[in-house]
Amino acid sequence: MSNISVNGKKLQTTHQTVQLVVNELGLSNGRYAVEVDGELIPKSELDRLHIVEGMTIEVVQAVGGG
Repeated sequence: MSNISVNGKKLQTTHQTVQLVVNELGLSNGRYAVEVDGELIPKSELDRLHIVEGMTIEVVQAVGGG
């Protein structure tokens, strides 16, 4: 189990990849961007990026409007 931070909230996870964490938290709906430890990560790499103890993940979702 790893201790990580997602959007400023600390949590523990048994998931192995960033994509699985983002999916479980319901943050992968629509258009979104993911930053890990201050670096923007392409969506195509999220399923290969392994969770590391102390990792900080920020997920930003695009919201349409006018």
